[in-house]
Amino acid sequence: MKPVRKRQFAFSGVWILLAIALFFSVHGWYKRAEPPRVVPYSELMTLVTQQKVREAEVHDTDVIAKLVPDAKGHQETVVATRLPGVEANGLVEAMREHGVSFSGVIERENVAEQLLLGWVVPMALLGGIYWFGMRRLRGGPLTFGKSRAKIFDRNEKDGVSFADVAGVDEARGELTEVVSFLKEPGRYQALGARIPKGCLLIGPPGTGKTLLARAVAGEAHVPFFSISASEFVEMFVGMGAARVRDLFDQAKGRAPCIVFIDELDAIGKSRGGMGAMATHDEREQTLNQLLVEMDGFDGGKGVVIMAATNRPEVLDQALVRAGRFDRQVLVDRPDIGGRHAILKVHTRKLPVAPRIELRVVAQRTPGMVGADLANVCNEAALAAARRGSKQVEMHDFEESIDRIQLGLQRRGRVMTPDEKRRVAYHEAGHALVALSVPRADPVHRVTIVPRSIGALGATLQLPTAERYMLTKEELKDRICVMMGGRAAEEAACGDVSTGAENDLERASETARQMVVRWGMSERLGVVTYGQGPRSRFLNPMLGGDEERHFSEETARAIDAEVRAIVEAELVRARGVMERRRHELELLAERLLEVETLERGDLERLLGVTQVAASVELPPGPVVTTH
Repeated sequence: MKPVRKRQFAFSGVWILLAIALFFSVHGWYKRAEPPRVVPYSELMTLVTQQKVREAEVHDTDVIAKLVPDAKGHQETVVATRLPGVEANGLVEAMREHGVSFSGVIERENVAEQLLLGWVVPMALLGGIYWFGMRRLRGGPLTFGKSRAKIFDRNEKDGVSFADVAGVDEARGELTEVVSFLKEPGRYQALGARIPKGCLLIGPPGTGKTLLARAVAGEAHVPFFSISASEFVEMFVGMGAARVRDLFDQAKGRAPCIVFIDELDAIGKSRGGMGAMATHDEREQTLNQLLVEMDGFDGGKGVVIMAATNRPEVLDQALVRAGRFDRQVLVDRPDIGGRHAILKVHTRKLPVAPRIELRVVAQRTPGMVGADLANVCNEAALAAARRGSKQVEMHDFEESIDRIQLGLQRRGRVMTPDEKRRVAYHEAGHALVALSVPRADPVHRVTIVPRSIGALGATLQLPTAERYMLTKEELKDRICVMMGGRAAEEAACGDVSTGAENDLERASETARQMVVRWGMSERLGVVTYGQGPRSRFLNPMLGGDEERHFSEETARAIDAEVRAIVEAELVRARGVMERRRHELELLAERLLEVETLERGDLERLLGVTQVAASVELPPGPVVTTH
């Protein structure tokens, strides 16, 4: 494969203007002398007789004279055209009589000057403009129909293999057959089997779909064509379809190979339903050409089409039918074991300390995908560099996770003593309720250090095991922990503040989902109300717009039931504050002293060891902020 051509030099009207300016500057330098003032022949004779001419040059057609300098020392040059048929003898006699120094000049054509300025310079400028223009056109309109896919050749040391992919063991196992077919196609063809023409990788953003496709190519040692679906569509009609044809022609010529199309939904959206009311002809032509090409090539030649999307529900049914993208591989969020494996991959090149507990980091990052975990490792390395360490310590990972989840520390934010005291009671209330209810996650850290996202404090709970469903009682305990901060403010300060805004939002949303989606209300029964978000990859488990299809009376009943659930858990939290008021005061006073308490500090301070069922609710850990 030819090496990828470097980015070509941009051509624009600026270069034309620079060339013109250069031409005139050269011409002006060549003719830099001040042009003489043109005067009549009679005036020149008068200047000679008045002895105002110092010297003169007599040419075939004119006379150039330099006058006597004026008082300021400025010397002017004048030129007069000789009259036709009149000899210069009279002028010569006059100049001789008045002591003017004069000489005659025989005119000779300056062939070199005329050749340079008349032909060489203009042709050079035109040639340069043409050269720059053609360099630009090589990547412009003349090649609009060419595919813009990046090609990674089998001989290039890309270095991406299955060893670089972690946390997606199920997806990697499904793609192992593709690698085996590309390596040994004869073994499958002898049995009459054929590899799927297309493999569609679906999953949330950042889970490693593109990396997984490149790993397949790296394991099979075949060329890898990579292109984003949006690069097919152009402002010129027909260019998208032309690029699809060119891409498949190149792939057929380099078989066996892998063609990877990222963000397939950019051109593969369904052509029916509501989308048909706002059609996009160019996108539909591109999609039609893709459908034709996937039907037209022989899968036995070793061309495998892979694509990735996080919106599989919007794809056209003709695109995902058998014979095209007939295998769909789910690349979902990793579990705790997968996150642990991903962290091991990303910390290979980091100088981590021997006592780093990546398992704890994996526990603190539920719901995070591979891209998020790579960012965690990078932020940890930056934190170690900021403090001048040569190794990445555990507290660097803790700081990086807090930085991503809660924002930057804002120790410069000055709170009044009353505000700081209220925040301390608020966070102590969250921690006490979490230590009191039976199904809450263990408390990992309590802090009253302000963060950039607006949080004045936070209580972090650390899940210790994977859970993929929650019971009604577990959800109630979760709401009770959220209401613990408000209950502590009521008990210790006598009133409430705006600090419980986020807690109230999350508690209300959790209670609403219990009622309308999970059938956990005895009053409304086991019925789902409303339609949730279509894509589970782009929206979290909780929240999102809903399509309402129930009456106003039902809506009032839902609101009443949500309110009843939240208020009942607030009453539970108040009961905890009453029973453990002394411990609330103890926690708050300690927080005012040190600002941050770890789990071990809580156990030493309160003399308790929390043993609770661990739960995990995507997309993130339980973080209660003030």
